[in-house]
Amino acid sequence: MRLKYVVEDTDRHGTVRLYYRRHGQKVRLRGPLGSPEFLTDYRRAAEGPKAPKQRSSSPGSVVPRSVKWLCVQYYKSSMFRELDPRTQKVRRSILERFCENKGDGDKPFALLLPRHIRARRDALADRPEAANSMVKALRQLYRFGVTYDLADANPAKDVEFLRSNPEGFHSWTIEEIETYEKKHPVGTTARLALALALYTGQRRSDLVLLGKQHLRGGWLTFTQQKGKGRNPVRLEIPVVPELQRIIAATTTGDMTFLVNGYGRSYTNAGFGNRFRKWCDEAGLPHCSVHGLRKAAAARLAELGCSEFEIMAITGHQTSKEVTRYTKAASQKVRAEAALTKMGGERK
Repeated sequence: MRLKYVVEDTDRHGTVRLYYRRHGQKVRLRGPLGSPEFLTDYRRAAEGPKAPKQRSSSPGSVVPRSVKWLCVQYYKSSMFRELDPRTQKVRRSILERFCENKGDGDKPFALLLPRHIRARRDALADRPEAANSMVKALRQLYRFGVTYDLADANPAKDVEFLRSNPEGFHSWTIEEIETYEKKHPVGTTARLALALALYTGQRRSDLVLLGKQHLRGGWLTFTQQKGKGRNPVRLEIPVVPELQRIIAATTTGDMTFLVNGYGRSYTNAGFGNRFRKWCDEAGLPHCSVHGLRKAAAARLAELGCSEFEIMAITGHQTSKEVTRYTKAASQKVRAEAALTKMGGERK
C-alpha cells in the first residue's frame, strides 16, 4: 500500500513510527500500516487541522456599533468624566442593566426607537422613579452620540416620563422629630445625625464628610459634593447653638462628626443604611434622612424666609426644587397672614 506523504521513522530501539508529513505539518499516525486505526488517522491528517470555531460574541466582547459599544464610547468621553463620581456610578449602573436585559446591549444602537424605550419604561411602571431614571440615562447617552456624530437622532428625547409621586420624599413633622429624639438622646451618633441634617439642610453625601476642619468661627464652610466637578457650590452656614450643643456632647471622629462603631467615617451608602435602622428603631419606617432636608427647608419657609434665603442654606441653584419642598409650608404662612389681616379689619 502506497499512500502520499506517509513516512517511516525508526528510533534507536528499532521501533517504527508512522507520520503524515506535508507542508511542514507532521502528524503521528497509529500503526500498523494499513490498519483501521492508521486509515482513520490518515484521513484526519489529510483533511488538515480544523479551524477554531468562531463565537459570535465571547464574554466581555463588545459588538461594534451596538448599544453597549456606544456606552463604552460614552464612558471614555469628557461628557461622562466631568460628572461627579456618584453620578457616574449610578448612570453606568442604569445603562449596564439596560444592556443586560434580553441582550439589548448587543443590538445596533441606530435601530433603537422611541417605542422600544417606551416598552422598557412601561415594564418598570410599578417603579416610576427607576423608569424615569432609565429614560434620563438613555437621553444623555444618545445626546453624547449626536454631539460626537455617532448617532443621527436621540430616540429617548421623545419618550415621556411616567408620573411619579409629586411630593417626593416624606417631609418630617415636628411630632416625628420629637419621637426620634425620645428614642435617640443627646450624646448618641443617631441624635447627632438628626441634628446635622435638620440644622444644615444638607444631603447625606455632605453630612458624612462634615467635620471639625469645616468649623471656622462658628460657621460651617464647605463645598457640596453634588456637581462638585462641574458646578461647585460653596456654602457658609452658621452653626446654631442647639447643633453646637449636640456636637459638643457627642463622641466624634478626627475628620468627620459622624463615625460608626469602629470609629471610622461612614460611606454615603453605609450612612443611609444606618440611618434607616435608626428610624426603624424609633418606629418611623416612612422617614428618611433626605426627608430632614425637606423638613429643614419647610421650617425655614414657615419662619418667613424667602426662597433665596432658603437656597443659601440648602445650596439649590434654582428656586424650582425649593418651591416644591416648601409649597405646603408657604401656603400655611400665607394663609395665616391672610386671616390675620382679615381679623384685623373686622376688629
